[in-house]
Amino acid sequence: MRRTATLLLVAGLTFGAAIFAGPARSQNTQAPPTKPANAPANNMDIVRKQIQADKKSFVAQNMQLTQAEAGAFWPVYDALQKELGALGDRVQSDIEQYAANYNSLSDAQAKSITQDVLAAQVQRAQLLVSYIPKFEAVLPEKKVSRYYQLENKANAIVMFDLMKQIPLVKY
Repeated sequence: MRRTATLLLVAGLTFGAAIFAGPARSQNTQAPPTKPANAPANNMDIVRKQIQADKKSFVAQNMQLTQAEAGAFWPVYDALQKELGALGDRVQSDIEQYAANYNSLSDAQAKSITQDVLAAQVQRAQLLVSYIPKFEAVLPEKKVSRYYQLENKANAIVMFDLMKQIPLVKY
């Protein structure tokens, strides 16, 4: 059962990362394709909600929470995911800016995007650290550690797939 949930998460996150990567998809030197004009505006929201649901299911199956722990854990989890989502929006915006300017990216744009993506990574780490006491207040230490392992695994899957799809900067 866990293996099936893990495979579903991997597939969902991989698909989601491909969608979040937007137009920047390949390692070739061609301009990345653009989003079709007739694509639904809320397609990204639909995909994100599915990824969030898959991730939550993955966490639920692997945390093995008691009913009391679950009642206290999920509100903290949801609050963290909301804040992580805002950082994801920021990185998505950077990726879209990069894709839109791929063939004409200036040094200033490259520097700005790089700095913003790295700042978002630092903020993500700080955010995760800031939630440790909140999780410790509702779970035993080992379960907090387990949750952070699951969070990091899910993020690693998304980031790996995302990074392999974004072409390197041309110069």
